[in-house]
Amino acid sequence: MIKEIKPMRLLSVLSVMVLFTTGAVAQTIERITKNNEIRFGFRIDAAPLSYVNDQGRPFGLSPLICDQVAQRLAKKLELNELNVQFIPVDSKDRFDKVASGEIDMLCGAATITLSRREAVDFSLPIYVDGTSILLPIEAEGTMSALAGKKVGMRSSTTTEASVLNSFEAEGIEANMVRFGSHPDGIKALRDGEIDAYFADQSILLVNYIAAGLKGKFKLSQEILTIEKQGLAIPKGDYDFRLLIDRILSEMYAQGTMEEIFRIALPGIEPSEALKALYVIAPTNP
Repeated sequence: MIKEIKPMRLLSVLSVMVLFTTGAVAQTIERITKNNEIRFGFRIDAAPLSYVNDQGRPFGLSPLICDQVAQRLAKKLELNELNVQFIPVDSKDRFDKVASGEIDMLCGAATITLSRREAVDFSLPIYVDGTSILLPIEAEGTMSALAGKKVGMRSSTTTEASVLNSFEAEGIEANMVRFGSHPDGIKALRDGEIDAYFADQSILLVNYIAAGLKGKFKLSQEILTIEKQGLAIPKGDYDFRLLIDRILSEMYAQGTMEEIFRIALPGIEPSEALKALYVIAPTNP
């Protein structure tokens, strides 16, 4: 296990977006080598997995992983310097920017799904999360108790789809309220405008702490989904995907992935599913 993770010099820079044509996607390694540059897209509002910290820097589990990937990529490609660009994206345009070649890799909170793989490819899983519920402390912590009530979620996410599917499968009818951001949804819950808020467990936990909800609200123990998250990369660029997977395999084997988790989520114990991922990740002979 390495003793220290040192962020690259340009991690603090939020870069200006640069438009590229679809043709630039085909050979990502060649373009990175030629320009000494890699462009990472990252979410600014998906803490603790991807966000901007108090110093205005990209932070969270995914950006920290991508920072390490960039350092190792530079060594493997024998580049003396690698200009690392972190470009903000949102939940609606993130995969389009990968597909168009505007960014080389998405370092956000992205669940691997078959429908998304129609447009982009994914690396090895880097995290395992699951949809859960935040609700008033006196409320019954089950889905069935939400029948006829107002439940919130962020729009254009896999959480939205999983909530709709779960309620339909259980034959439960509720008033679904979509929000543009998690803080907006948490505020609505705190103000009594909705009865429950759905999101990934990791996101709920951070917002729960940040909003000072202890004693008044609780996290349900009921989990709707188990979601594997990965780094989205250009579709069909097999050499680049294999290189990224080799780097991630090394990071798993050396304990770097677990160490990054401890930095991104201090005081939080990895879930059993995530611990299993640390063990079963592919080897890199």
